[in-house]
Amino acid sequence: MKPLEGLLVIVFCQFLSGPSASLKLADLGARVIKVERPVTGDICRQFYVSNVELNGNSTVFHAINRNKESFEADLKSPIDLKRIKKLLAQADVVIHNFRPGVIERLGLDYSTVSKIKPEIVYGEISGYGKEGSWKDKPGQDLLLQSLSGLTWLTGNKNDGPVPMGLAIVDIISGAHLVQGVLAALIRKGITGKGAKVEVSMLESVIDLQFETITTCFTDGGQPVERTKSNNAHSYLGAPYGIYKTKDGYLALAMGKIPILGNLLKCEALTAYKTPSSLFDKREEIKYILSKHLMTGTTKQWLAILEPADIWCSEVMDWKTLMETEAYQVLKMEQVVEMENGFKFKTIRCPIRIDGDILLSPKGTPNLGEHNKHIVSEFNL
Repeated sequence: MKPLEGLLVIVFCQFLSGPSASLKLADLGARVIKVERPVTGDICRQFYVSNVELNGNSTVFHAINRNKESFEADLKSPIDLKRIKKLLAQADVVIHNFRPGVIERLGLDYSTVSKIKPEIVYGEISGYGKEGSWKDKPGQDLLLQSLSGLTWLTGNKNDGPVPMGLAIVDIISGAHLVQGVLAALIRKGITGKGAKVEVSMLESVIDLQFETITTCFTDGGQPVERTKSNNAHSYLGAPYGIYKTKDGYLALAMGKIPILGNLLKCEALTAYKTPSSLFDKREEIKYILSKHLMTGTTKQWLAILEPADIWCSEVMDWKTLMETEAYQVLKMEQVVEMENGFKFKTIRCPIRIDGDILLSPKGTPNLGEHNKHIVSEFNL
């Protein structure tokens, strides 16, 4: 039995942040009903990150909305709104990611819903919170990365701002909401009291940078300095970075430079003996190291460094990773099936409970696919 089995979660969410949160709850065993607008449904159904289409919808939508049911409803319709309120009266959790003010206009805000069901756990994700001059700005991942300072931590010194190549703010915001919802459910189990759980994408991406921002507070606000080459962390000293070899790339984490110099037979590196030189001279060290590592293959360097317990790794792409035994033993892949028989491969939930991995064969719902069943079951 999965830990959240028996819980009913109703979600009014589009794009990635809210849907990613509800996906985790679904994989942990909750029953998730996704309320979608008529005709078009979640905008993400037609939000493509490639020219690949899966059974009429985008790969993004399928990846993040599997293991859910779809209930098509016009929230501006009095009839549909009445049905939704009856459904909420039987729910344990409700989640939305509307912009501030929208949920109030629809009459589904926390004040209203908690009167329908006082013990409800009510979660919401916004872009920038409900206060301040940014509250009405669009909560879109790239915009949040750009506003939050995150883009100045990646890439090399002369690259300009570099965003991460995935929707990191959406995903971390969804994860934070799940943490809050689970905490509220624990309190509800103890006290019987419901809760309102609020997460903003801006707060989430600021928290994601807690390590570097705390350093900024401590060092008097020194500007972020990425190295000219091989940068992987704006604050860590040499050799931390990714280096080109004769046939690929090698990642090097923290390590003592003289020891690296002796192991790699690079005499120039043995001169950097003090801990401060890892920071004060990191440009010099990285330049010497990058030139030297180009003279050998990745496997040659790994054969020297790994036995000496130096933290290092080959840099892999997905194809290479998925061919390794280390990946295959995790059994991260699963095949899910839609109601019409269409199957596709995706990634499972990364959490294990009592040693068991969490799998679900349930694919993505078609828009409104479960209306008839839900109306009947919940007497809507």
